[in-house]
Amino acid sequence: MIETNDLSKQFHDFMAVDGVNLSVQGGQILALLGQNGAGKTTTVRMLTALLNPTRGWAKVAGYDVVKNGHDVRASVGVLTEQHGLYMRMSANEYLDFFGQVYGLDAPERKKRSDNLLEYFGLMEAAKRRVGEYSKGMRQKLALARAMIHQPGVLLLDEPTSAMDPESARLVRDEIARLKSSSRTIVICSHNLTEVEALADKIAIIYRGKILIQGTLEELKRNVLGAPEYVVKFADERNIDDLQLPAGVEYISKTPSSLKVRVEAAEESNPKLLNMLASKSIPVVALQEEMRTLEQVYLKVMAEAKGYEYVQ
Repeated sequence: MIETNDLSKQFHDFMAVDGVNLSVQGGQILALLGQNGAGKTTTVRMLTALLNPTRGWAKVAGYDVVKNGHDVRASVGVLTEQHGLYMRMSANEYLDFFGQVYGLDAPERKKRSDNLLEYFGLMEAAKRRVGEYSKGMRQKLALARAMIHQPGVLLLDEPTSAMDPESARLVRDEIARLKSSSRTIVICSHNLTEVEALADKIAIIYRGKILIQGTLEELKRNVLGAPEYVVKFADERNIDDLQLPAGVEYISKTPSSLKVRVEAAEESNPKLLNMLASKSIPVVALQEEMRTLEQVYLKVMAEAKGYEYVQ
């Protein structure tokens, strides 16, 4: 649904996006992470055929963003951080207006508007002015507008920015519901917890370049190394002479616990537990250490900026 090769954009002597390569399949959610000014919004504008690349190419829903700009714009739905709702209109009027923009006839506009308002739980407020809506309701209406022409690709810029936790949760739930085998979603966000919950693939961009991309588990392993586990004992033990099984690397210990790094947990953890049992060391817990996208992001950015990451 989205494919780019060496996608780049230069403004005078400033390279805003430099050699971005992405491949996103139908049914996937891609999250673009990076600081303000890293190139996320410029990348999205090229994917929506609003900006032509200086170098490289991009295809969205099978269309080239330069050669088939009209088809690209007809195939994408966009939610910007400042989504420009018309506060004096009702939700019905607002969606009907954008249905006209996309060339839908009156019966089709009515059908799609009603379906979207029902889908997003806004039907009871459909005749109220948008200016009376809560932030969460406005964001859901903006999502409905982005969906009015049934696009195969959704591009969402900070979809829960400046929202209260309850409204943000509602919008996250809607984004998860919108994912389907025939639809691809790209999210630009600073909310790492949100990205962890939603994204199938993650790309971290810095100064216009993609530093790393992959699934969350791939990023954790590639950036943070193999998973770490803590074994907790029922009482204090002297474990100075323990010989750990193959595939288990010692990290640290206390009198009542052992911390290790494990390459293949399904193979090595049973061996570790069997070894401890053979030494009559009672184990009360074996728990994987929690590793987050925030740790991955901070380490990647630290390395990009040339300083040591301290966890």
